[in-house]
Amino acid sequence: MPAVRVDGIEVAYDRVGQGPPLVLAHGATTDARLFGGQARDLADEFTVVAWDEPGAGRSSDVPLSFTLADYARCLAAVIEDVDLGPAHVLGLSWGGTIVLELYRHHAELVRTLLLVDTYAGWKGSLSAADVRARVEGAERMLAVPAEVFAPTMPGLFAGQPSAEAVRLLSVMSADTRAGSIRTELKVMAEADQRDLLPKIEVPTLLLWGELDARSPVETVARQFLEAVPRATLVVLPGVGHLSNIEAPEPFNRTVREFCRAHS
Repeated sequence: MPAVRVDGIEVAYDRVGQGPPLVLAHGATTDARLFGGQARDLADEFTVVAWDEPGAGRSSDVPLSFTLADYARCLAAVIEDVDLGPAHVLGLSWGGTIVLELYRHHAELVRTLLLVDTYAGWKGSLSAADVRARVEGAERMLAVPAEVFAPTMPGLFAGQPSAEAVRLLSVMSADTRAGSIRTELKVMAEADQRDLLPKIEVPTLLLWGELDARSPVETVARQFLEAVPRATLVVLPGVGHLSNIEAPEPFNRTVREFCRAHS
């Protein structure tokens, strides 16, 4: 298991395949295992790198004072450790917000951006009422006793998820740390990256589930499409928030074709 240490925090990641680097940043309450299907399918053409963000999976805990820039600095360290030059960098949901912040501070490490069912921070993409509702829901979840803490999020799938998807999410959820969720919640609720979007100069893929209830196409994806100069929007029909799990074949094909075109 490769890992890098950033200011005392160990950041673990998986690396498979050969070719141009494709770095994958997962969403909240998950870890690198979220992208197992992508690693298996795309490693024939790319060096696929999936990290466990600080506070998740095999990586070290983070303090409540951790900032969005801190997450981005840790992701930059992973890309530098892989040492294959600028990477195609994909972020799903909360991971997309980290990837955007990576571009803000470390644009030289980014060949392309792939933003999947994500946000320009909750404050940057959602109404104030929606942000309050999400924060309150997460706080209720965090208030339960540690022995019964089981983070779940509504609206992850448009249809009935497969048994394998349920099993995977259950395993990752069971490993989620309440402290990590508190840190992410604080950062995500306050993040507003709208100022960054017009400054993005690299080719950018916006990959969205048509029926994503958490980050709707008609509001959030269109926000990105209108603001990012070199953005292309691809909508996967009949798919929800975790499009990489719900529709892996069209998801992987779209990622492959985009990265191949810009390698």
